[in-house]
Amino acid sequence: MKDQVQDIQFTRLNEGSESLIALRDLNILFAEAFNEPDTYLGGKPSDEYLLSLLSKKHIIVCVATVNQKVVAGLVGYVMEKFEKERSEVYIYDLAVEEDYRRKQIATNLILFLKDEAVKAGAWVVFIQADPEDTPAIRLYESLGIREEVFHFDIAIE
Repeated sequence: MKDQVQDIQFTRLNEGSESLIALRDLNILFAEAFNEPDTYLGGKPSDEYLLSLLSKKHIIVCVATVNQKVVAGLVGYVMEKFEKERSEVYIYDLAVEEDYRRKQIATNLILFLKDEAVKAGAWVVFIQADPEDTPAIRLYESLGIREEVFHFDIAIE
């Protein structure tokens, strides 16, 4: 395993075949990191579906790789706003492989995303964390301002 940040490549995935492989690897990483194999590995989407997602400008998938192995990644969504001509980027999923944690990879991945967000016309990047996820909360507090909000899932019957 490499410990130095310069050995890590940060990439935004696109609609190419190498990106498709990386996205599938990222789903495996998410399944392991979140302990949700059914969510990320059950009912795998087709190549065509994933490639169509990667071609959309409002979907940002970034990965950190070491020797072409995905060791971290995030999925963000660009949301265009009505109140001003600007966008926000919401990080939906972010994970780092256990052996690569505490090496500033998540921080650098978010900084890489910020550059992508600027290209998308965004003025802010935001993310939520579960109250018991202390490492994530510390990371996000080091990068931004904490807000106390409630999250509601409204089921669709």
